[in-house]
Amino acid sequence: MKKYVLSYKLFPIILAGISAALFGLATPMSKILLNEINPFLLAGLLYLGASIGLFPIIILKKEILFIVKLNSVNFKRLFGAIVLGGIIGPILILIGLKYSSASSVSLLLNFELIATAVLGFLFFKDYLGKIGWIGVCIALTSGIILTINEGHSGVVSSILIIIACICWGFDNHFTALIDGISATQSTFIKGLFAGTINTIIGLSISNNSVSSNLIIYAVILGSISYGISIVLYIISAQKIGAIRSQIIFSSAPFFGVIFSILILSESITILQIISFGLLLVSILLMTCDKHCHFHEHYEIEHTHYHNHEDIHHQHNHTYKVLNHDHLHNHINENHSHPHWPDLHHRHDHK
Repeated sequence: MKKYVLSYKLFPIILAGISAALFGLATPMSKILLNEINPFLLAGLLYLGASIGLFPIIILKKEILFIVKLNSVNFKRLFGAIVLGGIIGPILILIGLKYSSASSVSLLLNFELIATAVLGFLFFKDYLGKIGWIGVCIALTSGIILTINEGHSGVVSSILIIIACICWGFDNHFTALIDGISATQSTFIKGLFAGTINTIIGLSISNNSVSSNLIIYAVILGSISYGISIVLYIISAQKIGAIRSQIIFSSAPFFGVIFSILILSESITILQIISFGLLLVSILLMTCDKHCHFHEHYEIEHTHYHNHEDIHHQHNHTYKVLNHDHLHNHINENHSHPHWPDLHHRHDHK
């Protein structure tokens, strides 16, 4: 039982933390690339990089035609993730980044947490208890402190980034609920379509030719900061819900600040350190915010990353690794146990 509790809590939390660090790297590096590449083209190259980086995994699993597995509900979720999270969101972020400092944009990205929490409460049955909402408020306070510390970074830039965060809030929930294909597959197809569209737009409006070296750098950055990062985030969100994963992922701005210090020689302040401490408190509160009540599981067949240490995945097969993904069935059952709003617990609450 202790092994199960430790794995259940720490595994998705660690994945979300690594995802945040990888995504945080994108902000200062993108700031450098924007000196030579327009926002549309860079957004396209970053997402194409995500698909290119994941393509070997798709080939090894021999699942090129995985898109045909999607039912209408999952197809709509994937389409929304591509349009809002893969096309509109990145473009707005990069336009805002072009006219603001890397640190300012990193800090304003904290609004994505609030957007994810509010949208989850209103539309996606992503339950939060009192402790969870306290964690959200503390994380918001952390972001406000950082924003005040940074100063005014441009009204237009801020508005663009806030709208982008709302787009990513929807994207977070859409991707967390896609259960017809694996996290790797959904990220691959999202990067392929969003990357192709933005790259075509970027090339059509580009006034200057872009060197092959810069294109390679952007693709490599995309494979790491978008491809690997998004896959890890989706796996985490499917296990603990989009809001909780986003709480942890909201540490990405801090990693963005750290990388900005190391790469762009920007400085760190006492307020940034205090803000980081508050975020750690909010993450701790979120991990404690589970609840227990009698609920029903409907019979379902789906695909997602899982292991056999929890009570919902007791099927037999010959996989040799602890954590894996494949198509599997769940029977109809009614029971009570402590849980988070993962793929199996998006039910109504009184």
